[in-house]
Amino acid sequence: MTIKVLEKVPGCLPEIIDKGDWVDLVTAEDVTLKEPFAAMLKRHRKGQEEERTRVVSFDSTLIPLGICVEVPAGMESYILPRSSTFKKYGIVQTNSKAIIDYTYCSDEDEWKLPVMATRAITIPKGTRIAQFRVQLSQKATMWQKIKWLFSGPIKIKKVDSLSNPVRGGFGSSDQENNQ
Repeated sequence: MTIKVLEKVPGCLPEIIDKGDWVDLVTAEDVTLKEPFAAMLKRHRKGQEEERTRVVSFDSTLIPLGICVEVPAGMESYILPRSSTFKKYGIVQTNSKAIIDYTYCSDEDEWKLPVMATRAITIPKGTRIAQFRVQLSQKATMWQKIKWLFSGPIKIKKVDSLSNPVRGGFGSSDQENNQ
């Protein structure tokens, strides 16, 4: 199975290594996140007691991964943080698991990792921050399932363009459903 990858930022091309089944993804730029901020939202009296409400704000961002990817039809990609990501950087992926279907595959559909910071941190460009794998979609046809069953190991093919229609950017299916 061949996965086509457009490397938008040099140094971000995923590399398949022998250890593990997942493919590592790296940050496409330096990312700085602030520490959580706590503030008093309200104070009001309730009988003899004063009631306080505290609000905590967490810094969040979409970490660009510097690649656009085309997986075969009937497949989908899962992106998760590497097991050491929280320990090293104190960030949590905000959508718990990113699922990217095969239609998110234009030259503008860059993969990103949505995160929230639990402490102040700067993550340097090129940091192995996440990983992905490719699986069959629940909408895969019987032919796509048979093709996958008899395919060999995955291969990354670097391309100059994916030549597919723009889907609408990160979170585009949410935008379509909210209109």
